[in-house]
Amino acid sequence: MGASSLIVLIIAAVAFSGIAILISKLVLKASTNKQKGEPYECGIPTTGKTWVQLNVGYYLFALIFLIFDVELVFLYPWAVVAKKLGWIALIEIVIFFFILFTGFLYAHKKGALKWM
Repeated sequence: MGASSLIVLIIAAVAFSGIAILISKLVLKASTNKQKGEPYECGIPTTGKTWVQLNVGYYLFALIFLIFDVELVFLYPWAVVAKKLGWIALIEIVIFFFILFTGFLYAHKKGALKWM
């Protein structure tokens, strides 16, 4: 499993996505109208300016959610090999959780977890 496998995987990904786009262009009928160019917001017609500034707290909350969500992705491979590795795996995951908990405490102290 070397560089040639990676090259084959990239070529296959580009080919499959290109073929899917080509088939959709050939099969579907293209139609253009005024509504397709408008921003979509829950099916309700927009009134006023559509470019409104949102509070940065929403973005911070979403980023913190993503950090803890990605943390769960790292827990699965650890759980698979934890029994084979023994105490080393336990020490590593305790350090990992300590770093995450420290980040959580920092975000909580800064008020990033307060909902508007």
